[in-house]
Amino acid sequence: KVEEVLADGRRIITFRNGTKKEISADKRMTTIRFFNGDVKKIMPDQRVIYYYADAQTTHTTYADGLEVLQFPNNQIEKHYPDGTQEIVFPDHTVKCLYSDGFKETFFPDGTVVKVEKNGDKTVVFSNGQKEVHTAQFKRREYPDGTVKTVYCNGRQETKYSTGRVRIKDEEGNIILDK
Repeated sequence: KVEEVLADGRRIITFRNGTKKEISADKRMTTIRFFNGDVKKIMPDQRVIYYYADAQTTHTTYADGLEVLQFPNNQIEKHYPDGTQEIVFPDHTVKCLYSDGFKETFFPDGTVVKVEKNGDKTVVFSNGQKEVHTAQFKRREYPDGTVKTVYCNGRQETKYSTGRVRIKDEEGNIILDK
């Protein structure tokens, strides 16, 4: 390796493979430029910023354990020390994955999807409608109070806000309408 000290106090160490390590005069910041184009910066606040040249991706690790990945398509992922992950997609959809298995997705149109650890899913649409999906049924709830449920065996049940109830069997035949 070759080490040089510049007039301003910076030190540059060049390794045989072409990697260069630059240390600031106050020794608080280090930049390593790897032979493959990757760049690693260690900042005075202990942040580590690593740029992967091939993937054009930046991975920043903060002193508190937070990790942030920025991809060339503008997707951003945050990995928190507690295991929670937050992904912001280029279309501004935000997906949160929690360490307990719960997932939430927030879409730009206001729709929110929540998925429980057991797989049960709740979708709240921006128009006020709500859907619940479980292994046993799929239910849609309308703002006027109407609730339509389709069971896994194909039976359908619609309860209207007026109090009317309509039940259809697996083949779609009405077996109750009152």
